Amino acid sequence: MAMACSGHIPAVAQPQPRTPPLACRSRKTLSSRLRFLREDPAPPCRLRASPIKNAPFARRSGGPAVVAMAKPDPLRIMISGAPASGKGTQCELITKKYGLVHVAAGDLLRAEVAAGSENGKQAKEYMEKGQLVPNEIVVMMVKERLLQSDSLENGWLLDGYPRSLSQATALQAFGLQADLFILLEVPEEILVERVVGRRLDPVTGRIYHLKYSPPETEEIAARLTQRFDDTEEKVKLRLRTHHQNVEAVLSMYKDITIKVNGDAPKEDVFAQIDNALSKLLEEGKATSGSLAA
Repeated sequence: MAMACSGHIPAVAQPQPRTPPLACRSRKTLSSRLRFLREDPAPPCRLRASPIKNAPFARRSGGPAVVAMAKPDPLRIMISGAPASGKGTQCELITKKYGLVHVAAGDLLRAEVAAGSENGKQAKEYMEKGQLVPNEIVVMMVKERLLQSDSLENGWLLDGYPRSLSQATALQAFGLQADLFILLEVPEEILVERVVGRRLDPVTGRIYHLKYSPPETEEIAARLTQRFDDTEEKVKLRLRTHHQNVEAVLSMYKDITIKVNGDAPKEDVFAQIDNALSKLLEEGKATSGSLAA
């Protein structure tokens, strides 16, 4: 039976025998243990940094290089463009190359309503009455989406939002600031031509254009339909509203705005955007490197 060192404390059975406390060891046992340690001392444990040649942001302090890698902040981009400016195509190309989270207010609104979230329920009440969803609700949806983990980790591409000065002010109040505001510019007569010539295939959902992307067969051409608001009169009204809103929004982002010529092949348009985003990333890496040095 195991004995405690003090007669006042009852012995407690252990599943496995253990070394008695130091106070209960005999002098002979202690002497043997100390002599063993002197004869064969164990080296102290130490974390050690391995030398890394040509490592970026390496810091030296009289010994091997220690890498202090500072990850640059992810990109936060806003993009705006008039109807038929090619914004949707450029968003696809940007997200494909840079891995940004694509956030479009319209898609987000529909997703929130379908999911039955609190914001979605509020928005649905207005939509069922045929009313516009208030800015406060849409801004909250956008804010919450941009603050989700994937957006914070990978960066985001905010598509067609904000559309007004009040929306831009609300985002700024939440601390949501973009690195770059991309504005696609296309002459109005080109936009009108693009919109008026658009047609929808109700069977496949594909969008055609009578001039730039005509249907493959007469059968497809015969079933194409046109949106009710894709007329010259209505598109000019939409363009007028768009230009007024953009001018107001640009006053908030004038220092980070780049204007891209959208009246060009999509590859050439993307090349302009890609060049600007690449520069942003390089600047971010340089800044991170200076902080880590």
